[in-house]
Amino acid sequence: MGRRSVWADVKREKYLLLLALPGVIFFIIFKYIPITNLVIAFQDYSPYFGITGSPWVGFEHFSRFFSNEDFYMLLRNTLAISFLNLIFFFPAPIILSIMLNEVRNAIVKRTVQSLIYIPHFLSWVLIYGLTFLMFSQSEGLVNKFMISMGNDTIDILSNPNYFWGMLTAQSIWKEVGWGTIIFLAAIAGIDPQLYEAGVMDGAGRMRRIWHITLPGMRNVIMILFILRLGTIMDTGFEQIYLMMNAAVSNVAEVFDTYVYRVGIKQGEFSYSTAIGLFKSLVGVILVVTANKVAKKFGQDSLY
Repeated sequence: MGRRSVWADVKREKYLLLLALPGVIFFIIFKYIPITNLVIAFQDYSPYFGITGSPWVGFEHFSRFFSNEDFYMLLRNTLAISFLNLIFFFPAPIILSIMLNEVRNAIVKRTVQSLIYIPHFLSWVLIYGLTFLMFSQSEGLVNKFMISMGNDTIDILSNPNYFWGMLTAQSIWKEVGWGTIIFLAAIAGIDPQLYEAGVMDGAGRMRRIWHITLPGMRNVIMILFILRLGTIMDTGFEQIYLMMNAAVSNVAEVFDTYVYRVGIKQGEFSYSTAIGLFKSLVGVILVVTANKVAKKFGQDSLY
């Protein structure tokens, strides 16, 4: 009876299952199958001998990584960039979605939405090109304007003091519009009668946002916040790699770029895998901890 029930469910939902099939195949090939190769983090892996023939070295690569003088620099840069994104980038789509929800003119609202979605589809290579054209000390529009005003130029792209802020600003400009999609969907699920009741009770716009809109978005915000914590060790390789130069390398080098530079380019596959495994374990611990804390305080959680 159980098998018949499952088969009946599959036949009934066959089109939805077919729709999900490409995503399932993607995760199986690129997420689950590579897990079996994590054992090379505990080996002195050689492509010639393969996984079965490479000698075991235990935690040697982890010990080497943690004792490396670059470890604390990598940890500092990675956490700093991630926390800046958490503080400034994560709330940005929430605020923007609330502002868009308050726009009553449908044409203006759709126009603004279309404009802020566009940067999401631009590659980081193009974003870097635009950033260079805007802030280059010799060719940038900002510095040309400063010269025309009789002021000295500002070295933004090669100044370590500006690097973290520049990355955060780029992320906000590129992804904030796309991030509003989920939050606008959450707002659309709020019962309109709650707003009508708020108006009847004399609540102004800000009070309705604070007491109706934000509580209605709370579940989605909490779940996305927990997921964001799980990626706190991932700062985005392509963006940082493109923006990095010799002058800012001390604040730009993160785990992702270090893995590419030391692990991949120099052929140290076991060492780079050990670093990746460390990052994944930190992400899992943060997600599990945040999930337990959310459940303890009665908030919605992942599981």
